[in-house]
Amino acid sequence: MRLTGGVRFAAAIIAVAGLGACAAQPKSKPGEIRINLNPYPSTYYPYGSVPTLIRGATILDGEGGRIDNGSVLLVDGKVSAVGGADLGAPEGATVIDAGGRYVTPGIIDVHSHLGDYPSPGVQSTSDGNEATSPARPEVWAEHSVWPQDPGFSRALANGGVTSLQILPGSANLFGGRSVTLKNVPARTMQGMKFPGAPYGLKMACGENPKRVYGSKSQMPQTRMGNVAYVRQTWAKAKEYDRKWTKYEKTGGEIPAQDLAMDTLRGVLHGDILVHNHCYRADEMAIMIDVAKEFGYKIASFQHGVEAYKIADLLKENGICGALWADWYGFKMESYDAINENIAFVQNAGACTIVHSDDANGIQRLNQEAAKAIASGKRAGINISEETAWTWLSSNPAKSLGIFEQTGSLKAGKMADVVLWNGNPFSAYTRPDKVWIDGALLYDAANPKLRPVSDFELGQPGEGDVK
Repeated sequence: MRLTGGVRFAAAIIAVAGLGACAAQPKSKPGEIRINLNPYPSTYYPYGSVPTLIRGATILDGEGGRIDNGSVLLVDGKVSAVGGADLGAPEGATVIDAGGRYVTPGIIDVHSHLGDYPSPGVQSTSDGNEATSPARPEVWAEHSVWPQDPGFSRALANGGVTSLQILPGSANLFGGRSVTLKNVPARTMQGMKFPGAPYGLKMACGENPKRVYGSKSQMPQTRMGNVAYVRQTWAKAKEYDRKWTKYEKTGGEIPAQDLAMDTLRGVLHGDILVHNHCYRADEMAIMIDVAKEFGYKIASFQHGVEAYKIADLLKENGICGALWADWYGFKMESYDAINENIAFVQNAGACTIVHSDDANGIQRLNQEAAKAIASGKRAGINISEETAWTWLSSNPAKSLGIFEQTGSLKAGKMADVVLWNGNPFSAYTRPDKVWIDGALLYDAANPKLRPVSDFELGQPGEGDVK
């Protein structure tokens, strides 16, 4: 367990008393008072590692490259080198002969609710939707994350998932902030928090918000109500931004802080990335125009079962499609899906991602990618294994703003690595070993390196003979 390390602080912290409505507003110099942008900093610190050389491997580097009979060297928690069979290792390094088995970057899931909807799924631990208003950008998913969720260790051991984004649910037009985690055992959310990763903002369009709030006799009840509410909220955010920008430049009265508007201001300034739950092509196109109207960028459309219809727009606007291989038909807006969706978006040159949104699906994202390859092939689109792995590592990392740190096997990046026991696009394949920041956190051959949540250990006295 880790207590300190990896801490990143904002430039200054609000330290002014008397900000209540009845208090006189103090005067200050330009920029003297600032909002703490990171009040819950990461305390993540890598587990211990030893120099490790994996040789004789089929390497998919995560950026579309492949090396047969290749080697990967991990030193001090980083990828030190990637090369051929002649790659050397430091004296005393652990040497693993892969015997032709596959080595890949760890899988990154951009759409998970682990910790917020933990297992077992009961009402008392259902903490993903703050369904009390269509706009709740002030809530943060990290404040619901339960680190003991058994889903984290299952995603590691069964799925080779080394990082993941935890999002609020999709009941709200503005669901709140997301957080990116390293998939490591820790006592606290902050002990898992990916150091330096940007926050995300979960937005949603379509059936969910109008169903949740329309039934309560309030706005929105229609798709036009959805868009109107979104636009009005962004208009308020622009005004809030103008007030704070003016204060930061000229000083004077300190604007009243609004936690919801702080999040939206972060989006407007490019510091917080928008991940927009959206199924239909027409709605995705509208949300692209709303983003242009108010001056923010959408990092990804989540689910996007009709992304194949607007793949050119995704490419043109630099938006990733975080997609399922074949999950559809559970509500009207998800019916016009095709199994070739991922292949068509890839073929159009757009950023393509395979995601889960499911505690079980996160354990087999490699198989979901395999299904997408097969569907593309049936449609005459041949996608190589090395290209398909970009859906699971580099493209997710890019959409989360962490590609400089992880997502591919390149020298200097975090050593988030999986050695598979077979071809990872086979339904019979599982991780053999998983490293996170060079630390071996899962080993199928070592029972002591199979993380188990405290919650799964049971209560004292269970199993005792009576």
